[in-house]
Amino acid sequence: MQQHFVTFYSPGTIVAETTTKPIATWNVDDAMAMAALITERHGAKAYGFRFITRGRADDDLDSKIIASSPMHYIGGKVETLEEVEARNDPAESILRANMRGNGYNRIWSTMAGWKWTQPLNDDDVVVSA
Repeated sequence: MQQHFVTFYSPGTIVAETTTKPIATWNVDDAMAMAALITERHGAKAYGFRFITRGRADDDLDSKIIASSPMHYIGGKVETLEEVEARNDPAESILRANMRGNGYNRIWSTMAGWKWTQPLNDDDVVVSA
């Protein structure tokens, strides 16, 4: 037995707020339509989502994640470490230090609503808003 889900991520106070809902298939258009309806605390809207498939055998007590997709970021802006360093914004000194210290070559940031920045992994996807 298996079931597909999509987990939506929205800006939170310290960590992302998440909402997980069932979905028929790993369809990006369907997930985007669902994302438009997600509102978390303080009016935060979903900035991205990830698909997962949970499954279990007949003799298992609970399901487990058997497949997951890369993160799908909705709109936003992609920047490299070089671009962030060249801007040399004093307010971004911690961002620059975190990027260098953690080996993050690229980041993704929201362009509307609550400001949120995430490392952008090689397999992550940015979809048009």
